[in-house]
Amino acid sequence: MGILDTFDIALNSLTRNKVRSFLTMLGIIIGVGAVIAMMAVGTGAQESIKQQIASLGTNVILVFPGSFNQGGVRSGTGTSASITPEDLIAIQTQCPAVASASPSVRDGGQVVYQEQNWRASILGVTPEYFIIRSWPVSSGQYFTEADVRGATKVCVIGQTIVDNLYKGADPVGTVLRIKKMPFKVVGVLAVKGQSAQGSDQDDIIIAPYTTVQKKMSGQTFLGSMLASAISEDAMPEAQGQITELLRTRHKLQPWEESDFTVRSQTEIATAAQSTTQVLTILLASIASISLIVGGIGIMNIMLVSVTERTKEIGIRMAIGATAKNIMMQFLIEAIVLSLLGGLIGVILGVLSSNLISALAGWTTLVSPTSIILAFVFSAAVGIFFGLYPARKAAQLNPIDALRYE
Repeated sequence: MGILDTFDIALNSLTRNKVRSFLTMLGIIIGVGAVIAMMAVGTGAQESIKQQIASLGTNVILVFPGSFNQGGVRSGTGTSASITPEDLIAIQTQCPAVASASPSVRDGGQVVYQEQNWRASILGVTPEYFIIRSWPVSSGQYFTEADVRGATKVCVIGQTIVDNLYKGADPVGTVLRIKKMPFKVVGVLAVKGQSAQGSDQDDIIIAPYTTVQKKMSGQTFLGSMLASAISEDAMPEAQGQITELLRTRHKLQPWEESDFTVRSQTEIATAAQSTTQVLTILLASIASISLIVGGIGIMNIMLVSVTERTKEIGIRMAIGATAKNIMMQFLIEAIVLSLLGGLIGVILGVLSSNLISALAGWTTLVSPTSIILAFVFSAAVGIFFGLYPARKAAQLNPIDALRYE
């Protein structure tokens, strides 16, 4: 008896009990669908984080006041006022691997235009900030170095501010009041979307940092600094130069901890990717339990089938079927159940991913790798859990099988 004949007999056995065959496949269908959907959510999250990190700009290095110990708790010899405008000038002039640098001074307050008002974040920077973050304007222009030197009350605004205050009107050239002070809007920033932390990057007003310091916050120090390396390969060198320069300027001894923290865009991306990767593996592992349960279901039904068809097995052996033929028949039945369940599960997983994206607004991404892995795993489950019932059927004694009632 050839393999095709055995395959035909196996399919006929499955189609005789369609409902039972479907219920047997159900565990595999749910398992494969869940694995693909969960991996799509995890992969989509990783891709979203990549885009958000990329929105920071090109070759970005961030410098924060204070330091972080190994436990992640901020500490250090300095205070929140450890970074000064003089540090910024020194980095711009004495670090060859740094292409440009900008201060960052944050504040917040009520913003009013005509009868509309909105509470927004206010960021004080220099024009280099827009170059570092690769952030173009959709209309108007940036403020200038002359505005920074003169602490001029001008600003560029994000799209969220436009949507909430201007209701479709062109904001360029208008005057809005920030904390009761008039600021002229010189430009509107292109849409950036959410940051890696989930905040709205477009809900912001950006002004010269000197204006924010002198006329709004009263700060004399810098909240943080952003710098960009001359190239991606030069980022470690730029970090080293910034660290060495600031330690020298802050008169820190070799054994003293830095009173600042230098982080690169790459480090932030790696940390975020590691977190989402662990989450993806965890979600996929939990979903994989459904596949194991489905495999146990296949083994259970196949064992019942062997018991029900004992006399049929005896008749087939009596007319010439070998133990190998019997084993292949039941093994093929198990594999067909798992593969067909896997195929339906793949379709269900893709549809579920699209549904999650549509209803929850999450970014989902179904990768060919996840489909192949889920499909191969479902086949392996069929072979593994179908092998024992198939061997049990093949090892039946023909005489005892014929006598079975």
